[in-house]
Amino acid sequence: MTRPYIALCALVSVICAGLVLYSQTAAFAWDEGFHLLAAQLIKAGKKPYLDFVFSQTPLNAYWNAGWMSLFGESWRTAHAVAAVCTAGAVMLTADFVFRYLPVPGWRLAAAASAACAMGMNVLVVDFGTIGQAYGLCLLLISGAFRISIAAVDRESLLPSAFAGLLAGGAAASSLLTAPVAPVLLLWTFFCNRAGGRWVKAAAFVAGAAIAFLPLIRLLIESPRQVYFGVIEYNFRYRGVQWEHATVHNIEVMLSWIDSSHALLLGLLAITGLMYIRFHSNWPPARRAEFYLCGWLALALGAHISTAHPTFQRYYLLTVPFAAILAAVGLYRVTSTVFHSERPAVAVLLLAVLLAFGLGKSLYEEWDDWRWVQMEEIARQVDQVTPANGVLLADEHIYFLTGRRPPSGMELVDSHKLEFDANRAAFLHVISFAEVKRRVRAGVFDTVQVCEDGMNVGDLDMTKLYLHQAEVEDCTVFWEKTKR
Repeated sequence: MTRPYIALCALVSVICAGLVLYSQTAAFAWDEGFHLLAAQLIKAGKKPYLDFVFSQTPLNAYWNAGWMSLFGESWRTAHAVAAVCTAGAVMLTADFVFRYLPVPGWRLAAAASAACAMGMNVLVVDFGTIGQAYGLCLLLISGAFRISIAAVDRESLLPSAFAGLLAGGAAASSLLTAPVAPVLLLWTFFCNRAGGRWVKAAAFVAGAAIAFLPLIRLLIESPRQVYFGVIEYNFRYRGVQWEHATVHNIEVMLSWIDSSHALLLGLLAITGLMYIRFHSNWPPARRAEFYLCGWLALALGAHISTAHPTFQRYYLLTVPFAAILAAVGLYRVTSTVFHSERPAVAVLLLAVLLAFGLGKSLYEEWDDWRWVQMEEIARQVDQVTPANGVLLADEHIYFLTGRRPPSGMELVDSHKLEFDANRAAFLHVISFAEVKRRVRAGVFDTVQVCEDGMNVGDLDMTKLYLHQAEVEDCTVFWEKTKR
């Protein structure tokens, strides 16, 4: 191992340490409560779709459940694993630049800039360190990309199959990564330089299919429930009660204008692509490998933009590939200003800009929700709820207290759906109207509500419960009044 590569590993190690530290302190997203609760339910023997409504592909939930079996049912477990996965994706990204950039004097600098562009990206730090699928997906799509690059020069079918397995695993964890597998399949098919392209394509498809075996097994058991959770919920019902989803999507797609990280990454990536296309003398095979980054970023960005509604955080999946091109762009921009063999100033300037942008974002988020606040709410709920009491709460509180939610209460977002009684029971869905009816009927011994979470609307809870406690921006009600 050379000294420059050791230096790169040291940089990525520092980034990894920062990601893990952030994951254990400030990382939090409201939506991850459901993902962690789903993993907890799976660990307890429940099946997604069949035993509770689930609106994702399931691999990440099984992944988290597996780690919880080893290290305990804690958000810290899921966060630490996600942070390490994200750091692994940073290393794969930086290592690609170090090994494949055809400019020897810039390899370390470009690799370091790619590591910083990804590892210090605001979205990656905020969401690559939580219990949702982002960290695992970043690792899987980065790994699939790297193995696909190697597979075109190998006669063996194993690299192609493994690339398919990783790309399929990403899609089986989140459908947001769905374009990665077809883009890699097409690229490896047309750029193949060794062995039979058709059999290697078949191996890729077979590998991708293996990643979907857990979902296929559930689909065989109950096709209608799985179809609803994976397809119908996402393509038909995500926008329910979201009156301005189209306007929201347009605002999200234009939000890069207000993001220093997005602007810097995007401009450098475009510069890198333009340089490779019009000014580089790189071998065609090498240019094709960097073009693949552009195709992946473009396909992912286009696919993510079609989600209804979409969110800024989804676009973090494009960052590994944009960061690679941005490293080339940094070389292009600075090679005429600084000596090409001494690019340290350019890399340092990039790191400083990224650090200031990240620091500003983290400062602005300082008063946002964190898991320690949820733990305080959970302690209050546990104190006032009987051992066998029925609890109405947000997903985070069910997860932290270890109390099983009543059937249909596992996903707050599903309460917006209104089906007839038979279909609702079959899909494990309870509407907000039914939730309110049960609250009024005194079904729940304890009710926990937050401004950002479960909302029981216009119910006067003080007439339904004798006691209440304010914890952070949440209220816990307990001991039912006589009705």
